[in-house]
Amino acid sequence: METLTLDTTVVHQDTVERKPFYHFRPGSRVITLAPPGCSFRCDYCVNHRLSQYGRDDGDTDRPTTPVDVDDVVERAAAERAGIALSYSEPSLAAELTLRLADVAATRGVPVLWKSNGFVTPEALDVLAPGLAAVNIDIKAADDTAHRRLTGAPLAPVLETVRALHRAGVWVEVSTPLIPGTSASDTQLDFIAGFLASVGREIPWHLLRFTPTYRMADEVPTTPERLARAVRIGRSAGLAHVYVERALGAKGRATHCPRCSAEVIGREVWGAVEVSLVDGACPVCGTVIPGVWS
Repeated sequence: METLTLDTTVVHQDTVERKPFYHFRPGSRVITLAPPGCSFRCDYCVNHRLSQYGRDDGDTDRPTTPVDVDDVVERAAAERAGIALSYSEPSLAAELTLRLADVAATRGVPVLWKSNGFVTPEALDVLAPGLAAVNIDIKAADDTAHRRLTGAPLAPVLETVRALHRAGVWVEVSTPLIPGTSASDTQLDFIAGFLASVGREIPWHLLRFTPTYRMADEVPTTPERLARAVRIGRSAGLAHVYVERALGAKGRATHCPRCSAEVIGREVWGAVEVSLVDGACPVCGTVIPGVWS
């Protein structure tokens, strides 16, 4: 038997904001790998040709290439970039993650995940020391809706957020506003309240739902609903709530939670201006949680 855990469908470089990470080395570059496959079957998945590799008709012959770990790490080190596993589910490529982390540690290269968070505590104990940052999707506010959307229970995802935060891994969370699972006020209240209970400094990325795959007949999230979601997050006590595109530059900017000064301005896919001084607001000196160098 041959697995694809050490292969990738993608090798390309983009900004860390694309993952999205807004409080981890703003404006830096990451080399992105995408081993095929996912532990979920999300009805709205925009990357279903990668994530559902081998499950859907017509997707069984997607080419992959073996990852040369030493080469990828050396390239990242030379370009002062990180290495991210994204687009598919990185926990299914645990072996690749560990190999990358071992080599990357010798070169000062961070390893990042964009993950669904469906990972056992035992696996996290092994993997967390090699991860610099993880962005986790919380796609629903209750178990029934989460199972209907993904085929998996919600509780392990929430526990992964807690466990990574306890382990000192930098955590950010993304929530696509999916009809029926995470778009209503009640659903958003729950997710925001959960995040605030773990850490009010956790950045929360609110993502516009795009109709595709098995949810192609649904309606895209309106800017008004996204703006309402931002207010819900802030009312729950979250210091940093973001919307990538639909609310313009103000939806992407980082503000000091004490004096409201803008400390990071962003284009759609990158940092424009970072005003932090040693990780703190230049106006009032408040430390902004994150990894800034």
